[in-house]
Amino acid sequence: MGDYMEETGDPFTGKKKEELKKFLEYMGLTYDEQITHSIVLRKEKEIIATASCQKNIIKCVAVSEEYQGQNLLAHLMTSLIEYFYGMGISHFFGFTKPQNKELFCSMGMYPVTQTEKILLLENDKNGLEKFLKRLKKETQEQQKCKVENRHENGIGAVVMNCNPFTRGHEYLIREAAKKNKWLHIFILSEEQSFLTTRERYQLVREGIQEIPNVILHQTSEYMISPAVFPTYFIKEKAKAYEMNCQLDIQLFGERIAPELKITDRYVGSEPVCDVTHTYNQCLREQLPCYQIRFHEIPRKTYGDQIISASEVRKKYAENQLKSVCGMLPESTRRYLERKKNENRK
Repeated sequence: MGDYMEETGDPFTGKKKEELKKFLEYMGLTYDEQITHSIVLRKEKEIIATASCQKNIIKCVAVSEEYQGQNLLAHLMTSLIEYFYGMGISHFFGFTKPQNKELFCSMGMYPVTQTEKILLLENDKNGLEKFLKRLKKETQEQQKCKVENRHENGIGAVVMNCNPFTRGHEYLIREAAKKNKWLHIFILSEEQSFLTTRERYQLVREGIQEIPNVILHQTSEYMISPAVFPTYFIKEKAKAYEMNCQLDIQLFGERIAPELKITDRYVGSEPVCDVTHTYNQCLREQLPCYQIRFHEIPRKTYGDQIISASEVRKKYAENQLKSVCGMLPESTRRYLERKKNENRK
């Protein structure tokens, strides 16, 4: 690297983090607090280039104008890829502005989808096709041992975190299943702080055994949790979240829904979380563009309280799980009690 020095952080803290934030701000970007690993290149102690990631999602890539054209981006990408492989990550993604498309494609990234403001890329040229093929195979395999609802013709979809699976989730699934020939349930694959992806998937699987016409999937990064939507390169911060929702909905509407012949999408009403409420509103406005009907089901209550996974997590942390047992299917309640007992040992 000649005169340049590489420095890494998992992530940076203190003074080094502040230096990185200032450099990104100078480059028109905002530091993303969800970053898990960063690389900076310095010349005479000054940052001249950087790249970061949140797990397997590349973020906050910037090269100072004075040093562009000197292969610094290639160096950053090589270092990031080495980091990914060292962490056992072989499939990764990146978000950027559409005008950076050629630059990132020259680094071995491939476009997945884009809107006017945001471009999503990945390192596997056929990644999306493999994902769609997997969804179709899962559907065919599960339909062999399931029973369709012959009273309806629609193909429904529900996208959920289920952290953990509650009677609210169960109610939404039952209501949607009644109104469709088949119902696809997508469990978001982003790892959560309370239960792992595997735990959440298994709890949903156990909780829906009695519903005959449901098909269960994990999502990969092609269906994105609102929590990881990127905003660091979007100047219009007030509209950034809606722009990201558009990207997610477009990918679902253009590629995923047609593959599975999905005609209807269901959500639970959201009176508490502004982020989810905004996402639901975007779904309501944009899904009809893809000939997909939007349905909002009123949230189920327990007594005078709305059933909430976040409330369950709170009571679990406070050792008051019994106070919200009425919000949980038996399978979830038993699992959480067992998990709590094991953590005490």
